[in-house]
Amino acid sequence: MPVRDTIWKSLADISKTASTMTSTKIPEGCFAIDKPRGITSAQVIREVQTHFNPSKLFKPWVDAERQRQMLESHNQRKKRSKKFVKPVQIKMGHGGTLDPLATGVLILGVGSGTKSLGNFLACTKSYEAVLLFGRATDSYDTEGKVVAKKGSEHVTREIVEEAMGRFRGKIMQRPPIFSAIRIQGKRLYEYAREGKEVPVEIDERPVEVEKLEMVEWMEGGTHEYRWPEAEAGREEKVFADKILHFGTEITPEPEAAAAAPSGEEVAQKRKREVDDDEGFDEDVTQSPKRPRSSSAPQVPSQTAPTAPPQQPCPASACRIRMTVTSGFYVRSLCHDLGLAVGSLGIMASLIRSRQGDFELGKNVFEYSELAKGETFWGPQVEGMLEAWTTEKAEALAQSAPMSGQVAKGERGPAGGKYAKGDEVKVKERQAEAEDWERRRNSSSVDA
Repeated sequence: MPVRDTIWKSLADISKTASTMTSTKIPEGCFAIDKPRGITSAQVIREVQTHFNPSKLFKPWVDAERQRQMLESHNQRKKRSKKFVKPVQIKMGHGGTLDPLATGVLILGVGSGTKSLGNFLACTKSYEAVLLFGRATDSYDTEGKVVAKKGSEHVTREIVEEAMGRFRGKIMQRPPIFSAIRIQGKRLYEYAREGKEVPVEIDERPVEVEKLEMVEWMEGGTHEYRWPEAEAGREEKVFADKILHFGTEITPEPEAAAAAPSGEEVAQKRKREVDDDEGFDEDVTQSPKRPRSSSAPQVPSQTAPTAPPQQPCPASACRIRMTVTSGFYVRSLCHDLGLAVGSLGIMASLIRSRQGDFELGKNVFEYSELAKGETFWGPQVEGMLEAWTTEKAEALAQSAPMSGQVAKGERGPAGGKYAKGDEVKVKERQAEAEDWERRRNSSSVDA
């Protein structure tokens, strides 16, 4: 058989297979997972992918992706071959990150569902946070280094509840300046370490707090939350006070002053810190090296003294709940509220209880279910994706205008609003609705 005929026969087989795949129910869409504490949102995605990639549930998706790659043009395949070819992985993304400290609703998109993740960034979210008074850190939470200390003995529940009134409604909020913002390619704390002035002012941003209430007051010594033990260097403390106006006196501890490092040691320390901070998402902790064995006789070791039990934190704390709009930083609220009551404050705990229509205890997948195997998580994830796809198709069908009508105020697929006579966007909206309806009604076949 001529080579040309072989090529065309191969393409025909691929097209036939692809046609069969279109009738297969491919699991796609969005669902929410309860993120555990201590890992990043990106780590959650990687862990979920390790379970989804080899599963029976997502085999149709993997097969369809392989077929799509085979149908690529010659130039596309040539470009792909020059790169490191990775195994097909389930396409995933998230609809708004959560810090490692935080737990709760993390929305994940699968396949074509990733295109809808941007919609979740603009929706309202509900949080439950614990605010611990008396300290400020470079990250505005208990995971950071202490940059300032201030007494909190005068802080009472009544004082805090009165101050909370200033943070309801439409307000201006400055993002966490040390961890979230880059100015001319540098993080702010890098300016502090280099002894340079910040070139521009950090702007406040408009946000809205629809609901804010205190649900629990915890007196000092009665709760589990503690101040961080790690402290920032003197330069960082001075820098923080200069920008945030803590009004606290910054003096070196006697022990620290006596053991002040030389200029060369400081320079080396700065370099190490800057290098290390660039990889803050990774675990760079190394186990201490074991000493080499020697022929010297071993002296029986005495029982090491046990460390004294950690004392409870003397500062008060409170648990607050809120419903906020897009762009809101809970850490900034804790920081600002601490200043508003004449003290300092850091976030000690955070739970995202709701984002959009996803809410803990109702329609959020438990992260721990993954370890139980596909027989446990498969039906749950499949049901959640089908429910979302059905809801999406119905919403698009209801909002899609009839031919020739004007879609007043409706946003088109590209994000713009429909205008009078905008027939192209009307057709796009109808096509999108029909596509989701087709996905919902597609029959399942053995793959």
